[in-house]
Amino acid sequence: MIARDMAALSQLLSLLEARYAIRVLWALKDGQAQTFRALQDSIGGITPNTLNTRIKELRAAGLMSHGGNGYLISNAGAELLKRISGLAVFAVPWAAMQNKKKV
Repeated sequence: MIARDMAALSQLLSLLEARYAIRVLWALKDGQAQTFRALQDSIGGITPNTLNTRIKELRAAGLMSHGGNGYLISNAGAELLKRISGLAVFAVPWAAMQNKKKV
């Protein structure tokens, strides 16, 4: 991977590793607009201050937007979630293996 690609990946990962960032995007994955309160309820456990910060960051990054009815995932955000959703193929057997270790 060339340096430019590594820098871009590092920039994206820095954004996504912020607390609740992926969960905010995931809560919008169905494409339905959500108000601030509905989004907070969808995520669960996120404070209004943290949600407001994540919304500002994700909107600035072009991954979500605000329409007349609330917050929406952008085309770029939907593309990112499509790629992330492939992690479930890995996560299911991985979680089963982790649970076996606990027994």
